[in-house]
Amino acid sequence: MDALAQRLETVRANIARAAQSCGRAPEEITLVAATKTQTDETIRRAIAAGITVCGENRVQEFTAHLAAGAYEGARVHFIGHLQTNKVKYIVGKVDLIHSVSSDKLLLAIQRQAEKLDLVQDVLLEVNLAGEESKFGLTPEQVLPAAELAAGLANVRLRGLMCIPPPSTGPGKNLPYFANLTQLAVDIRQKIGDNRADVVYLSMGMSDDYQDAVCAGATHVRLGTALFGPRPPVLTNLGRES
Repeated sequence: MDALAQRLETVRANIARAAQSCGRAPEEITLVAATKTQTDETIRRAIAAGITVCGENRVQEFTAHLAAGAYEGARVHFIGHLQTNKVKYIVGKVDLIHSVSSDKLLLAIQRQAEKLDLVQDVLLEVNLAGEESKFGLTPEQVLPAAELAAGLANVRLRGLMCIPPPSTGPGKNLPYFANLTQLAVDIRQKIGDNRADVVYLSMGMSDDYQDAVCAGATHVRLGTALFGPRPPVLTNLGRES
């Protein structure tokens, strides 16, 4: 068993242990492999090892990997910051966009999805800690954004996403995860027709995913825990160096 497969086995065991400790089924949690800076070959190996969802942070990397057929056998989510002028490269090509951080972006996704005559699933990104270095809606902006999404014919709101501050130890980010969970509950109580669709909570990364699982995460986004320390950004994404 190679290192990637071993890490995947460890991560799955940790997710199962965390889920069972809080009365959840491990099957409720989707593992999203954050493939930022990984090569086509590494992505293929991850899928061969059992990864079913790849998460991309960068539009350029996503388009290169897609053209190379690197994602064959897996679904793809977009988990990084998305600029409005790049939605045409993403909408209709990924199963879920985790990082809708503004009404402007939501409307841009609607326009592109309408052009393609499809419905794009999205999550609203929430900046719970109010960090200036991060994108995302404030908690107060989430309900209006959810109501806006509910009125868009070509966008389906599936839930919320957050990137809390880097964890400084076990349990340190639990308050952020609990806040996102409660925010999702509040939204479901207040929005209309698609409240049953708002069931996803994308939260938890390599240093805090077990806490996120206990707080209700449905999706955890893991890079380092699966792939090890990230390699430098590659200039030729389609080849192994």
